[in-house]
Amino acid sequence: MTQIDDFFRSRLDQMIDLRKPLAVLATHIPWQELEASVAHRFARQVRTGKKVSDMDLFGPTVAVVGGGVSNAGRPRLPMRLMISLLYLKHTFNESDEGVCERWSETPVWQYFSGQEYFEDRLPCDPSAISRFRGLLGEEGVEELLVQTIMVGMKLGLIERRALETVIVDSTVQQKAVAYPTDSRLLEVAREQLAQAAKGHGILLKQTYAKEGGELERKAGRYAHAKQYRRMHKTIKRQRTVLGRLARDIARSKTVLAQSVQDALDPLLARAHRIAAQSRRKSGVKGKDRIYSWHAPEVECIGKGKAHTPYEFGVKVGIVTTLKGNLIVGARSFPGNPYDGHTLAEALEQATILMEATGVRPKTVYADLGYRGVDGEIPDYALKHRGKYKRLTPEERLLLKRRQAIEPVIGHLKSDHRMNRCHLKGQIGDALHAVLCAAGFNMKWLLRMIARKGIRPFFISSFLAWIRQRIQHLTRWGELPRQNWTPQSAGNPA
Repeated sequence: MTQIDDFFRSRLDQMIDLRKPLAVLATHIPWQELEASVAHRFARQVRTGKKVSDMDLFGPTVAVVGGGVSNAGRPRLPMRLMISLLYLKHTFNESDEGVCERWSETPVWQYFSGQEYFEDRLPCDPSAISRFRGLLGEEGVEELLVQTIMVGMKLGLIERRALETVIVDSTVQQKAVAYPTDSRLLEVAREQLAQAAKGHGILLKQTYAKEGGELERKAGRYAHAKQYRRMHKTIKRQRTVLGRLARDIARSKTVLAQSVQDALDPLLARAHRIAAQSRRKSGVKGKDRIYSWHAPEVECIGKGKAHTPYEFGVKVGIVTTLKGNLIVGARSFPGNPYDGHTLAEALEQATILMEATGVRPKTVYADLGYRGVDGEIPDYALKHRGKYKRLTPEERLLLKRRQAIEPVIGHLKSDHRMNRCHLKGQIGDALHAVLCAAGFNMKWLLRMIARKGIRPFFISSFLAWIRQRIQHLTRWGELPRQNWTPQSAGNPA
């Protein structure tokens, strides 16, 4: 049965210029393969129907409920639409709300998402993007990154041998948290404990709301004036207030249900840790410190930068091709490990992602932070400045391109949202890193399509057949050995 076009609306392919890079890319991404690779993550659970008694005009009957009719809600949105929204979000540096608003105003974006007609409405609620991203998981978003690599190879925008030589470096993906001062953390802990007690129906003697706000402002003014003795005295009072509130909640929760106690225990433990680390002499140091109430997984990482000595987030390893600057791997590493100890896992991920291309990385160029780990990667040749005397002249020349990964990291942060991660937990950090890399590759594909263009398939096949024929004739001596071109083949001298 043929589909009848809408008489009152024009099709999107008649409204836009199909030569635009995004419209060209929409026809070359294997959407069906991509949907099939992640479809198993969205399979609904089978519900076994159960029989219940019912009454109709003819007496009691038995009806089956829960089997034929699903109570899971409305049908899901098209898979291609949701995947394309994730691509567009990180390609053009938009938020979940911003990408939905811009999608409703941009015909090319709607064509990229598989729409046939222009829709002057939001594609979905912005919260649907967050739920879809969570259901994809880390393996699902890695599949989105794999397809960007495959499209680059199929379109001839990057050579196969370029994937054999890669650059590895690490950076910090900062979390969307405020600067963690002791005064702020103590006040946030007090607010959260008071709010949790109110939510569970616990009547407190005093919440210290007015005094807590005044103490935080005092501590900030004393710190700005460099009156540190007064500042520490104010922080001590904040710690006292937090301890009183925590003890009041601990006494009141004993008469509540066990489920309420289990919900309050982690909050009280976190508040005690924040109070302990705010003490001057016996404070908590190292990895046990908490830098944010809502994101306790945040770590303090120092990369030796003059303008930002400390960054609060998670370490991320980036793997790019030496020539072409295409990202073939992005992975988060919780716990702030040494850079060299992340190399094996970063290369393992890049090898898995490049498995569909039939190529695997062989040579790795890195900085001095990765020296001394050759034994952990026996299948790869590690090159860095510490081995300069043992490198060949060609390898020394290629080593100068190691710095090419630095602007890639800069673009990831400034143009593709890696500068601030708003997703929750360690899984959110992992998803965000891979999606930022996929957005960078999408922008790379759009730029390369606009620069090089894409030749029609029959022209490229015809030229490839001519080259193969010339090589065959030259091999058997039917033509003189010289630099043949398709033009010279058509007009022999």
